[in-house]
Amino acid sequence: MEELIYLNGSLVPRSEARISVFDHGFLYGYGLFETMRAYHGEIFLLERHIKRLLGSAETIGLGTSLAGIDLVKACRDTLKANNLEDARLRLTVTNGESDALPWAGTGGTPTVVVTARPYTPFPAGKYNQGFRVGIATVRRCRQSTISGVKSVNYLVSVLARSEAAANGLDEALLLNEDGYIAEGGGCNVFFVKSSRLVTPSLDSGILPGITRDVVMELADELGVIVTEGTVGLGIIKQCDEAFVTNSMIEIMPLTAVRDSAGNSVTIGTGKPGKITGRLMAAYKERVEKETVT
Repeated sequence: MEELIYLNGSLVPRSEARISVFDHGFLYGYGLFETMRAYHGEIFLLERHIKRLLGSAETIGLGTSLAGIDLVKACRDTLKANNLEDARLRLTVTNGESDALPWAGTGGTPTVVVTARPYTPFPAGKYNQGFRVGIATVRRCRQSTISGVKSVNYLVSVLARSEAAANGLDEALLLNEDGYIAEGGGCNVFFVKSSRLVTPSLDSGILPGITRDVVMELADELGVIVTEGTVGLGIIKQCDEAFVTNSMIEIMPLTAVRDSAGNSVTIGTGKPGKITGRLMAAYKERVEKETVT
């Protein structure tokens, strides 16, 4: 069966899914997206993702146009229509097609697209090995409102991750304009130092990650103290453990960081740490609890 795409209220075959060349998302990057993971045919933390998207929509002026569109149902219908159990879903919304410039007038009807595709997670061996990351040359801007929304203008992350891939690395870490650690190319980052979690604060120029929030909730349940704040590069050599988070990879240990001079710095012992392991197990328990019916 051909993959089905949710497009503006209808489920259509992938071969027939089209948007206008005059769509403001295509022309100006005026749109938002959310990436979600389904387990056992249930979309994990779906409502949280929709809440974040709608909050961002208010920030960039799309809130009114999305009012009345049942985005939760659109995502669930797309997953069900494709008969998937373990899947990667992406919800994309844009300002739609309009002859007016975005700043000169309102857009047309918003474009809403949902895709659901089979997802195969990294093998257990990759989690045992951990990610190797590099410090990107491009930077986040902590003073920009856009850093806190998941915009379809994803160029900074694309450049950072392309740079990492060219160096044979798994991911990139981005600094903000002040030279402090912000986040990964597609993830948030945590460090473990003296049995406490340390992570960049929201005003560091980061996306308020859904998985980031869950990890902090789980840490609290496990009695692990979390500190949010300004995080300098020095923590890479000082920390005992580190890991990155997003909805698809869940919690991935970091075991090495390539600095700007090309030198590799080992995180802790070079293997996933105990606190990281406890959080990984707790996260999987949360997933099972909320997706197995």
